Amino acid sequence: MLGETHYYVTSCAPERVTANQLSTAIRGHWQIENCLHFVKDRWWDEDRHYTKRPGLGESFASLTNAALSLLRLIHPSDRPLRATAELVQWRPFDILPRLGFLG
Repeated sequence: MLGETHYYVTSCAPERVTANQLSTAIRGHWQIENCLHFVKDRWWDEDRHYTKRPGLGESFASLTNAALSLLRLIHPSDRPLRATAELVQWRPFDILPRLGFLG
């Protein structure tokens, strides 16, 4: 990335936003893209799921968002998120106490 030039188009007036504020907003957008959409698209292949039933797509998206939120809640900082997801997949009952179930 060092030495590369990126160009962005915005409707923000130059007198209302600084370059640092604009850079922060751009980084924030990509953080969401990398942390949320990448996981849902690559791990759970969400883009290939479709339905013609009204409301079912929104319900599926809500369930995957809830599952990702729970995964992040139990995720220890010393391992990759993918490792925690695989642990939950292979040994789901081991995480129930961390969620307040089973004592």
